[in-house]
Amino acid sequence: MKIAIISDIHGNMQALEAVFKDIKTEECEKIFCLGDIAMAGPEPVKTTELIKKMVDEGKMTVIQGNTDEMIGNYNDEIGNKVKSAFPIMGEALKNDLQIMPVELKDFLKNLPKQAEVAIGGLKVLLVHGSPRKNDENITPDLEEEKVEEMVKGTDASLIFCGHTHVPCGFQLKTKQTVVNVGSVGRPFTPNPQACYVFAEIDEGKFGLVHKFINYDNEKAAKILEKREFTGADKLAQILIEPEYRHI
Repeated sequence: MKIAIISDIHGNMQALEAVFKDIKTEECEKIFCLGDIAMAGPEPVKTTELIKKMVDEGKMTVIQGNTDEMIGNYNDEIGNKVKSAFPIMGEALKNDLQIMPVELKDFLKNLPKQAEVAIGGLKVLLVHGSPRKNDENITPDLEEEKVEEMVKGTDASLIFCGHTHVPCGFQLKTKQTVVNVGSVGRPFTPNPQACYVFAEIDEGKFGLVHKFINYDNEKAAKILEKREFTGADKLAQILIEPEYRHI
């Protein structure tokens, strides 16, 4: 079976549509999304509406990312924490909440934290950050032992994660494979292309590829610039030159 795994869309419809087009070309039979659908992007409402529609139609399995949780379970403590650590992201979150319909907030709130699926004879675990926490970073520079510690207690052969917006993978001594699928909507690498993973799984064996997809990031940036919160222009620039993660 051929599957696609996407993550960290962050309201970027241009990137999402380009990735969906490529997924169709690859003839993937299933699509899994690892969360962070809306926050601080060009078109958070439109993007969430599309993902919800696909879930409702049985075309996609989605789990909750840490920013989905922020929007769905928002309170003053969450808002103050985000604004204190990352002022512009705090402004973006406040604006997202103002424009997001209640129905979509409830959709994000009620997404499952993780999902375990059986595909082609393999047990596959879907998480946002790590199996331990939805905001834990699995990055290329981690020591293998630290990754093993993060997945301790899981028995899935293949674990897909996102959150960091940086694609990578680990083959562990436990014979588990951990793959960070990168980001569709806001890559944090020198390459501004949208990124996702497609995998072929059959009879307990698998092969997978990180795919980098061109999209109209200038259009996405212009849409984001026009959003009505302080710092939207700086977030927009990240779509053109993704040099840093948070501001």
